[in-house]
Amino acid sequence: MSPNGLTLFLRVTPNAGRDEIEGVETRDDGSAVLRIRVKAVPDKGKANAAVVVLLAKVLGVSKSAIELVSGDTARAKTVVISGDAAQLAATVSALIAHD
Repeated sequence: MSPNGLTLFLRVTPNAGRDEIEGVETRDDGSAVLRIRVKAVPDKGKANAAVVVLLAKVLGVSKSAIELVSGDTARAKTVVISGDAAQLAATVSALIAHD
């Protein structure tokens, strides 16, 4: 969390059967990532765009509030979501607890 928003670390699976947030995965190094599946293919940024659309929808923010800061061509991605960090963190926590 930062004063300007929330940073999320993602593990994205493109070319999936549906768009969904699967939950949290603990990696071998102990870090946690949010697992996301999108139907879009990993071609010319289509999967990245689908990730932004999905996150914007479930978090209730505009697509322009979400910035991909690393992992443009990788499955491991980092996004920064502009807005009230505490509110965004609470929304993400509720999503994870719901699954």
